[in-house]
Amino acid sequence: MITLKEAKTRREIKRFVLFPFSLYRKNKYWVPPIIKDEINNFDAKKNPVFKNADARFFLAYKGKKIVGRVVAIVNWSEVNDQKIKKMRFGWFDVIDDIEVSKALLEKVNEIGHEHNLEYIEGPVGFNNLDKTGVLVDGFDHLGTMITWYNHPYYKKHLEQLGFVKEKEYLENKFKFSNVDAVYYNRISNIIKRRYKLKALDFNKTSEILPYVEEMFEVFSASYSKLSTFVPISDSQISYFKKKYISFINPEYIKFVMDENNKLVAFAIVMPSFSTALQKARGRLFPLGMLRLLKARKHAKDVTFYLIGVHPDYQNKGVTAIIFDQYTKTFSKKGIVNCIRTPELEENESIKKIWADFNPVTHKRRRTYRKSVQ
Repeated sequence: MITLKEAKTRREIKRFVLFPFSLYRKNKYWVPPIIKDEINNFDAKKNPVFKNADARFFLAYKGKKIVGRVVAIVNWSEVNDQKIKKMRFGWFDVIDDIEVSKALLEKVNEIGHEHNLEYIEGPVGFNNLDKTGVLVDGFDHLGTMITWYNHPYYKKHLEQLGFVKEKEYLENKFKFSNVDAVYYNRISNIIKRRYKLKALDFNKTSEILPYVEEMFEVFSASYSKLSTFVPISDSQISYFKKKYISFINPEYIKFVMDENNKLVAFAIVMPSFSTALQKARGRLFPLGMLRLLKARKHAKDVTFYLIGVHPDYQNKGVTAIIFDQYTKTFSKKGIVNCIRTPELEENESIKKIWADFNPVTHKRRRTYRKSVQ
């Protein structure tokens, strides 16, 4: 018999966070989160996303054993401001028992019905900065700290329960050696002269902080037309700044400025923390922090986390300036592999940006949809 219990206290939320550690204990591709960070992410007193969203956390039990989990999310900015009547679900993990999936997703449906929402979509997070999609191909590739990993049967469960594909995301990678440094240096210089632009590099995190709000303005302008876009509030930007910016190697954040010193394009690349996180096993102490700091400076693989170009400068070759910047930095660091975060399959403009690097699609993931009953 399957019973559901809502996790409300910090102790119960910790159980919620720890469940995947047992589910993927012997899986060499799963990358665990930092337990404390994940608990804080679900704390309405610490994460400002809860100013515009509600979330309920459910654990599925067989007897006294946890066998599944899900977060049921309503993003009110999306529902009220954008008039998108979507019931979200995320952080979905289950054993290979479709009855467990059914019980959890029926609870999500029930909450959607209570709020007069029209359809369920997931797995997704609170907004565009969260993880998204269930993995449907590429199970034998190492995960990243900014994506979910899951067993192959998740897809089967969702489809048997009447969910249909909503959005498809591709994950691609390429060898840094595929990048023609001479070409991008030449094109970069041409674009700089033509549009009176300049590259901005950083050596210290403190140099980046004054630009974070402006960076998110460009981010919003770049992505607002995508079907998945949900506006990011000022408080969420501050939270992002505190939680992530100091964690990223400042050498891996690149800006492009116009002649008036206004930001027109940016990119954030993260060193791969995957192996370090696996060794840390969810804990920063005693050695987890040291492993992460080592990866921050010395990892030979990198993940392209965000890249944005203001609409006024799109299709003008501005990304050549960014790639020229990274070519110089990556050459010094000895970078081997460049990994891209999930990108919508329908996003043709982003495909054009990477086409010259001969990328290989090594993973596919998707979100699933079902009408609220």
